[in-house]
Amino acid sequence: MNLSSITGSSAFQLPLLPIPHSHPSRSCGLVENLAIECQSLSYSVTTKQGKSKPILKDCSLSIPSGQLWMLLGPNGSGKSTLLKILAGLLTPSEGFLRVKKPRGFVFQNPDHQVVMPTVKDDVAFGLSRFNLTHDEITSRVEKALDAVGMYEYLQRPVQTLSGGQKQRVAIAGALAEKCKVLLLDELTTFLDDTDQVGVIKAVKSTLASSEGITALWVTHRLEELEYAEGAVYMEEGHVVMHGDPSTIRGFIEARQAAYIKQIYS
Repeated sequence: MNLSSITGSSAFQLPLLPIPHSHPSRSCGLVENLAIECQSLSYSVTTKQGKSKPILKDCSLSIPSGQLWMLLGPNGSGKSTLLKILAGLLTPSEGFLRVKKPRGFVFQNPDHQVVMPTVKDDVAFGLSRFNLTHDEITSRVEKALDAVGMYEYLQRPVQTLSGGQKQRVAIAGALAEKCKVLLLDELTTFLDDTDQVGVIKAVKSTLASSEGITALWVTHRLEELEYAEGAVYMEEGHVVMHGDPSTIRGFIEARQAAYIKQIYS
């Protein structure tokens, strides 16, 4: 079942649960072992009628360094908006936010991000703004591609790659810039089973071999929770709960079961 079906009926609403974590005060700043920390984060847009429409409402969460976390929720729950705020692409209306830098954002559709003729050229593209020698750029590109299992494709034309391979190239581009936080927007949505596994393994391998890189992965797939150390679940602009993946999965499955019972009773 798609997560969007859980809250698809206005007649079926469950109360929001409290976040099962305490958070340090603003004066504490970013705790050393946290890669992402936000408190009471809100974001609104202005409609054509000039009214304020809330998208995120009082969101709080904290994610430790060096871990892979999943971000789940129905369509329209605010997942992608939260990810873009964490990436610095949007500015929150209210709240406190700290994210380790540099950050890398990988889009859902790799064709929006992987645009250079060859794999090597694409991974090197973002390095042009740094004061690096040719040898330094080559070294970074090769190490990044090796980390995601794409080194042998160094000279391969991008147009010959599968969707999953392009996603791994996009991740390599972020790694080449030595990012501390990877923000991943539904990477496996358009991929077949083989490519899905390849991308997940690439991310896990990257985190295992890195020095404190953290990844937050937006997904609709409950089965991907087994690869994560933590998870965040959102509904209607709220962070409903975050923490242990098995607890989050159990919570979502209970919601699904309750919804099914509601529509068939």
